[in-house]
Amino acid sequence: MANLNIGGQSDDAFYRYKMPKLIHKVEGKGNGIKTVIPNMSDIARSLNRPPTYPTKFFGCELGAQVKCDEKTDRYIVNGQHDADKLQQLLNGFIQRFVLCPACGNPETDILVDKSSTIFMYCNACGVRSKGDNIHKLATYIVKNPPVNAAYGKKSKGDKGDKKSSKNKNGTSTPPEEDEDSNNGKKIKDDPLTRKIKQEAAALGDADSYKSQLDDWSVDTSSEAVAARQKDLEGNMKGLSLDDDDEDGEGNGENPYELFGEFLEEAIETHGKAPSDRDILEKAEELGILGKSRAITVLVQCIFTDEMAREIKTRINMLRKFVVSEKAQKACLGGMERHLITSKTLMMKAPLVLQAFYDTELIEEEIILRWAEKPSKRFVTRDEAKLIRERCAPFIKWLEEAEEEDSEEEDSE
Repeated sequence: MANLNIGGQSDDAFYRYKMPKLIHKVEGKGNGIKTVIPNMSDIARSLNRPPTYPTKFFGCELGAQVKCDEKTDRYIVNGQHDADKLQQLLNGFIQRFVLCPACGNPETDILVDKSSTIFMYCNACGVRSKGDNIHKLATYIVKNPPVNAAYGKKSKGDKGDKKSSKNKNGTSTPPEEDEDSNNGKKIKDDPLTRKIKQEAAALGDADSYKSQLDDWSVDTSSEAVAARQKDLEGNMKGLSLDDDDEDGEGNGENPYELFGEFLEEAIETHGKAPSDRDILEKAEELGILGKSRAITVLVQCIFTDEMAREIKTRINMLRKFVVSEKAQKACLGGMERHLITSKTLMMKAPLVLQAFYDTELIEEEIILRWAEKPSKRFVTRDEAKLIRERCAPFIKWLEEAEEEDSEEEDSE
């Protein structure tokens, strides 16, 4: 059986990472028809993943029931499905749960930490990246983590150093991460807040993060809905906006958290953000339409790595939220928090900022003032500085355009 390059990204005949071509067999008739994948175990072995993972992924993507019998090595997807379609879905699984976001190699191990957050550790480049925690398969992975993985725990005999070790299978275990703390005190019992802080710790300082950005050569998350959508509620509590954005707090449930939960639930259920109409109706129901904090929550949640394009398709809805200068600043704050959750999106930061400018959602003066001084209102100061460095090409163009306009006015 011919082998394929893992992920389908490289056409190089000498590409070292190979996997068997998916084969399928349709059995049964009528309502009992099903598709059997005889070589699922071989495929999974080449990906260093349990065969149940890609099989369950097929079920999530196709909306079909699956059956995984590891004893008889039989993996079934209900219904009749084309081999090319299944191969395409398999490539999607590889993009989300196998390839390293930093170097694009499939030499990764899946890790699940104490807060049930999925990470991928790359044995090729040593980067520990946050995995896709949004996809429905993530729930299954958390409940059924890979056997003999070291899920963030130190092995015996490890005296506090962060060197990698070997597990029973001889697989590399990633360097240990320090447990999150807040001046020696335990973090508030908010799982989403913990995830945000763990992600920030995984990013490291601005210089090391920048070097990783500069070294990227493969965009491995074009199909993915970034894990940023899981990180809303923790972000909302640290916005520090004006008093008129605190409506509803102290009177029961926070309307902004309810708004974030509504968006998040829709994405988990349907695989995409709600329609513009549903978003506006929910915001009006909660009484937060036009509030600056609402646009911060919205920007963090509904966009993917194609944010620059999606801004233009949702511009009419966004204008209902961005109704003041304060809302424009809050929109940029949401953009900052959104950018730091995706390395792929960070590379596109200038295009995102340009999209806000081209659609006239954010005024030129607001953008230039935002670019002048990094603020720690929405992200850390180092992260804010890095974002502005990534946006520097567009900011420079904007400043030069403003100078040219000024010179033309003077000449007139």
